Amino acid sequence: MTISANPVRGTRDYLPKEMRLREAMQNIILNVYQEAGFQRIHTPILEDIERLDKSDGGENLNLIFKILKRGQKLDLTKENLTENDLADAGLRFDLTMPLSRYYANNRAELRMPFKVIQIDQVFRAERPQKGRLREFFQCDIDIIGDESSRAETELIHTTAKALKALGFTDFTVRINDRRILTGLILTAGFQPEDVGSVCITFDKLDKIGAEGVKKELLEKGYPENVVEKFAGSLLAGGISDLSAAGELCGNPEAAAGLAAIMDRAKTLAAGSYNVEYDPSLVRGMGYYTGTIFEIASPKFKSSIAGGGRYDKMIGKYLGEDIPAVGFSIGFERIFEILSESEEIPFALGKDRLALLYNAEDDFIEVIKKAEELRAEGYAVATMVKAKKLGKQFTNLEKDGFLGAHILGEEGIKIFGARE
Repeated sequence: MTISANPVRGTRDYLPKEMRLREAMQNIILNVYQEAGFQRIHTPILEDIERLDKSDGGENLNLIFKILKRGQKLDLTKENLTENDLADAGLRFDLTMPLSRYYANNRAELRMPFKVIQIDQVFRAERPQKGRLREFFQCDIDIIGDESSRAETELIHTTAKALKALGFTDFTVRINDRRILTGLILTAGFQPEDVGSVCITFDKLDKIGAEGVKKELLEKGYPENVVEKFAGSLLAGGISDLSAAGELCGNPEAAAGLAAIMDRAKTLAAGSYNVEYDPSLVRGMGYYTGTIFEIASPKFKSSIAGGGRYDKMIGKYLGEDIPAVGFSIGFERIFEILSESEEIPFALGKDRLALLYNAEDDFIEVIKKAEELRAEGYAVATMVKAKKLGKQFTNLEKDGFLGAHILGEEGIKIFGARE
């Protein structure tokens, strides 16, 4: 009996040509982030289960991969066992909660404002679908310690620059504010304790539509007149409604601040992408306290980036609120778009050459020649020359090689120029 070689459902293997694209994407994003003065950190993929459970992660709390206790800690003889009896750790489902813990733990070594990069894996036990895996990368930038809207402006501008460097132009930055959204929910007649539940349902608008949102809210037991008023006030949309939304929700100050962020973002965009107020934007995480944003592209049905302000989260570890805001690029969605493109709009690292030699050749001379070609700026792979050279060239070109040099001969055979 053979063992299945398929990866676990919701994960996948990547071929060398796919990894070249992924590595190039990460390098481009990282370079844009670093040029903007952000610094990279790394946190463990494992987190204490209590921290994960209390992270205000919205529906993602139901998607945590929990890890069994080990050794003497794991007592299977206890009656009426629960998950909490069995697990004491889990895999992180995003990079924001680990960053908050990291900052609280390393605060003395960090300067304010702390401008930070995280490009790393996260894990969610959800139903796999296109652009949504159980193991995936996120590319985050965050600013900790700046309560002004300058932080939002810089994050939006830097994230947009990264997307443009990846070849995206026709995208839209959608912006809202949780304070405005909360005010509109309360104005409709919901109670303060209902806000989280209403936001979870409203966040499904893109998936189930307005009627689906209303149906789910009614199924949760909310009064029909309240649901209808809520839907009516939030489905109109449009930048012209921002001022009216601020008055309606009782927080014109938040609306004015959001308008200022949008004005600066539009000025910096200079027409290269769109910036819009979207009153229906929710963001699923419960830890957002103010500005929230997403980036939509016609090349993908869901958002390709998202984030917001979470001024209360770090305070859970320090006992004092620390302003924080972040923006995350949906790396896997970008990868899917680019991998299906006919042409990649950026270089995938150094040009690759194959150095072909005969099996009886002196391998020391092979390595010396490879080093000469590498010094000229090529990435060089050495390999024995096949009997059917034309077929070998075809396969090398298919694998992304620029050309080949045959040991002992002059020049480089460029595959694209092959007759």
